[in-house]
Amino acid sequence: MRPGALFNRAVHDYSALLALGVFLAVVLLFTALLSLPVAAADREPTPFHDALFTSVSAMTVTGLVTVDTASHWSMFGQIVILLGIQTGGLGIVTIALLLSRAVTRHLGLRGRILARQGVGTTKLGEVQSLLKIVILTTLVLELALAVILVPRFIVLEGSFTGGLWHGVFYAVSAFNNAGFVVNAGGLEAFHGDLWILVPIMIGVFVGSFGFLVFMVLMVARGRWRKWNLHTKLTITSTSILLVAGALVWGALEWSNSATIGDLPIGERILHAVFASTMTRSGGFSLSDPALSTPATLLASDALMFVGGGSASTAGGIKVTTIAVLFLAIVAEAKGDKNIAIFGRTIPSTALRVAISVTFFGATLVLAATGLIMLVSDATLDRILFEVISAFATCGLSVGVSEELPPAGKYILAALMFAGRIGPIGIASALAVRRRNLLFRYPEEQPVIG
Repeated sequence: MRPGALFNRAVHDYSALLALGVFLAVVLLFTALLSLPVAAADREPTPFHDALFTSVSAMTVTGLVTVDTASHWSMFGQIVILLGIQTGGLGIVTIALLLSRAVTRHLGLRGRILARQGVGTTKLGEVQSLLKIVILTTLVLELALAVILVPRFIVLEGSFTGGLWHGVFYAVSAFNNAGFVVNAGGLEAFHGDLWILVPIMIGVFVGSFGFLVFMVLMVARGRWRKWNLHTKLTITSTSILLVAGALVWGALEWSNSATIGDLPIGERILHAVFASTMTRSGGFSLSDPALSTPATLLASDALMFVGGGSASTAGGIKVTTIAVLFLAIVAEAKGDKNIAIFGRTIPSTALRVAISVTFFGATLVLAATGLIMLVSDATLDRILFEVISAFATCGLSVGVSEELPPAGKYILAALMFAGRIGPIGIASALAVRRRNLLFRYPEEQPVIG
C-alpha cells in the first residue's frame, strides 16, 4: 500500500484518537504561550503549573483559575485565553462528532438529511458537513451575543476598544460555557444590570443544548412532533433542572445575608435563576460561592455533576444520562419491562451506557477528592465542590484552586481534562465494543437491595 493511502486509512480509522492527540498538543502550545513573560501583566514568567492549569481550564472551557484573570494576565495573555476557549469549544464538539462517527461509521439517514438542509451541502453524512454547522452556529450565536453586550460595555467602560473587548470576550465565554471573567470583581460588579446578565444567561443556557440539538432545531424549528427523542429529552430535562435549581438555590440562600439575604426580592429571584443557570456548567457567579450555606453547596454539587447536553461545551455526565436513569427508576417502580418516553422505547443498551458514564464520573470525583485531601487542609465540602466543578468543567469556585500547592493544581488539571473527554470517550468505547454472542448462559436472579 502506498504511504499516502496508508496515511489516509490511518486517519480514517483512528480519527478520534488523532483528534485527542491534537487536543493535547494544543493544550501544551497554549501553556507555552501563557508561560511567556509577555503574557503576564508584570512581565514575569508565569510558573508552569499555573500556566498549564489556565491552559487546560481554557481548552476544556471550565473557568477555574489559580491566578486572577483580570489582574495577572496582560492583554496578550487574555487574548491567548480567549483563543483557548474558542479552540477548546470547537475542539470538544469535533472530538464528540469523530467519536460518534467511529461508533456508527456513518451518521445515519436523518443526520445526513439534517446536515444537507442545515448547510446546503451535497456531501451527505460527512463529518465536514457537521463541522460546518458547528462553526457556523457558534460564530452566529457568539456574534449575536456580542452585538448585544458591546454597546453596554462601551457605556460602562467609557471606551470603545475596552467595551468591544469585554463584549466579545464575554460573548465567547458565555456561549462556550467557559466562565472566565476579565474585569476586576467579575460579574458581581454588574449584579443588577439586566442588559449584561440576561444575554450571558441566555448564551450559557443555549450553549448547553449541544449541536445535535441545534441541527434538529435548524430543520424542525418549533414543531415538537418533528423533534427526535434526544432533542426532546435534552430541552425538557434542561428546563426542569433550571427551574428546580432556581427554586432550591433561592430557598436555601433566601435568608443568607452573606449572599442574597439583604437584597430586594426581585434581585434575589434574579440571583437564584442566574445561579441555577451557571451551576449547569456556565461558571459565572454574582455572589461568592464560598459564602453559600453547606446545603447550597451540596445542591450545587448535584447540578454541576449532571451538567448540560451531549455534544455541547457543557460538562458533567449530561442531562440525557440522568434522564435515562430517572426513567429507568420510574419504569422499575411501575413494573414496566421497557423504558418509554414521548412515544419511543429507549433500548437497554442506552441504560447500560448511562450507568457506566455515571459510575465513571463518580469514581473520578471520589479519587480526585481523596488525592486533594492529601495535599490540602480545606474542609471536605469545599474540596468536593471544587473537584466536582473541575470534573464537570463548570468553573464555579470556593477558592480551593488558588490555595492548592502545585501537586494539587496538577490533579485538578488532569481531572478537568478527564472530565471533559472521559464521558464522551467511555460512552463511545462502550458503543463500539458490542459483541454478538452465539450462546447464552442460563438466567439466575441475584438478590438486589
